[in-house]
Amino acid sequence: MKTLFDLFLTFARIGLFTFGGGYAMIPLIESTCVVKKEWITHDEMMDITVIAESTPGPVAINCAMYVGMKKKGIPGAAAATLGVILPSFLIILLISFFFDRFLEIKWVSSAFRGIKIAVGILIADAAVRMILKTEKKPLNITIAAVSFAAVMLINVFALRLSSVVIMLAAAAVSLAVYLAGRRKEKGAKK
Repeated sequence: MKTLFDLFLTFARIGLFTFGGGYAMIPLIESTCVVKKEWITHDEMMDITVIAESTPGPVAINCAMYVGMKKKGIPGAAAATLGVILPSFLIILLISFFFDRFLEIKWVSSAFRGIKIAVGILIADAAVRMILKTEKKPLNITIAAVSFAAVMLINVFALRLSSVVIMLAAAAVSLAVYLAGRRKEKGAKK
């Protein structure tokens, strides 16, 4: 029961003190779950982030669910997920009662402008950390460079192409290279 409560409180703190959604939460989840609590490894965090991005649902919830599941099974997944969701839900519920008047307050609108900048920096920080921890193999570097260029071109030309297409293409290329390598190994053994 203590671990369930710890999972809930840990993810509630992450949910309460992170603005900008799941991507902004990734550095805090990593700092807490990998470095401080040692619930998961750096490699698992990278895997979670990739899987959470490519599956339905918000990234932070998927990450929380994985960590909770690893620690305490389904009850752990439920505790961590509830923890990460509850603060945001309560804050948005409270704001919704006063939304029109809330944004008219000068210091609130100024704070939100600053928060937007900080969120962008947090997301960039998460991306840089993941890139630095990725194995520097030619295939990885090529996929990263092509994916980055594709995303930039999509944004510059305002094309309607989901990032899921880029992820699926990268997965297909990586899988094809893996299968080709396996076929080559089997051929060399014969």
